[in-house]
Amino acid sequence: MESRLQVQGHPIQPMLVTFPFGLFVSAAVFDLADVAGGPAFLGEVGYWTAVAALVAAALTAVAGMVDLWDVRAGRTRRTAVTFNLVNAAMAALFLLTCLMRAHAPQRGATGVEVATELLALAVGSVGVWLGARLMRQFDRGRAAEPTGFEALRDIPGATVEIIRPKA
Repeated sequence: MESRLQVQGHPIQPMLVTFPFGLFVSAAVFDLADVAGGPAFLGEVGYWTAVAALVAAALTAVAGMVDLWDVRAGRTRRTAVTFNLVNAAMAALFLLTCLMRAHAPQRGATGVEVATELLALAVGSVGVWLGARLMRQFDRGRAAEPTGFEALRDIPGATVEIIRPKA
């Protein structure tokens, strides 16, 4: 997958998805603790964490739309479109729970809202799998980049010398 938005030659959008997904997981954990009888402020923290995740998801969606602009028709494009739709579905489910809680005095979650969030995370897990698939499709055909200390060898001015042990 060729991308206009890249970090060291890798498309940025599949990497950005980890931020909203992690925030959504955190929001669900806070809400689960609130419903399980934890302090009332956990529901408020869960709500605002979900709101932050929605902002991150919106920014990630913009990066996804920019990437989709250049993807040629075929398997990679279908995967990229599905990836973006799955992530949008996860965000839509969290948006639904946030809208239901927006006017509550403490913004605490109910059992139904936590169940909706857990469903959203299950949908988002499919998105994580699709993102990994996109990265593999992108890397297919490219030469493997050096990792670890091997990567230091090509840096101008590096003072590290790599000596392989003799067998």
